[in-house]
Amino acid sequence: MNEGDAVESLERLGLTGYEAKVFIALQKLGAGTAREVHRVADVPRSQVYSATESLEERGLIEVQQSNPMRYRPVSIEAARSTLRERFEQEQEQAFDYVETVREQHSDDDEEQEDIWTIRGRDQIEDRIVELVREADESVVFGTPNADLVTDDIAAALRDRAADGVPTTVVSVNDVVREAFAADENVVVTAPPPMFEKEGSSTGRIVRVDGEGVLLSVLGEGEVPGIDRETAFWSVGTNFASVLIELMDNSIGSFEESCARSLENR
Repeated sequence: MNEGDAVESLERLGLTGYEAKVFIALQKLGAGTAREVHRVADVPRSQVYSATESLEERGLIEVQQSNPMRYRPVSIEAARSTLRERFEQEQEQAFDYVETVREQHSDDDEEQEDIWTIRGRDQIEDRIVELVREADESVVFGTPNADLVTDDIAAALRDRAADGVPTTVVSVNDVVREAFAADENVVVTAPPPMFEKEGSSTGRIVRVDGEGVLLSVLGEGEVPGIDRETAFWSVGTNFASVLIELMDNSIGSFEESCARSLENR
């Protein structure tokens, strides 16, 4: 870190630029007059007086009543403690106000629909893994592309299935289905003929606990490579409920299919 970085850091802690430069100059001098500080800090002499007055009020320097007046910084530990306490105080005051504003303007009669968008293969994978691991009642994962079934996703699906959560993998792709064929706790199935469309822009579909859903699409020409995958997801919202209902009406209840398949094994 250079001096410029240190000045910026002190500014983020609440000092002005001149105050930060004067404070650093006094650390170099040990003690000094306004003229000496002006020369070391490259701060206009008229600004040195106002900066030292403010630093004294903050408890960061001491002033010797002499002619000319001399200034010296408090110890580093004292300065660190003072700035920390001030930061914590300002933070508490700010967030107290923010919390008050939020409570005053919240509308209990209005329901917020949280629908999130994610871009990028890795970010979408992380969200899928999190959704699957948090599932308690059921998991459905579908994709037409084997490259989109990563090791982490496969492991999360197998873990949920091993824990007794009904887990289904749906794909038109034989490679995807064969990857889970040996997993006795995972139901593997192909979609109905009307949905068997290879080479489409469909990325991945995730459905958890009958209340969470994630859908992703691929950019044109993204397979292989899959760098421009985009997804939206939602849990516990009317939006998610409508999508899940449409899936059930079009494809059938995945939970029922899963249960029947497990019973027949």
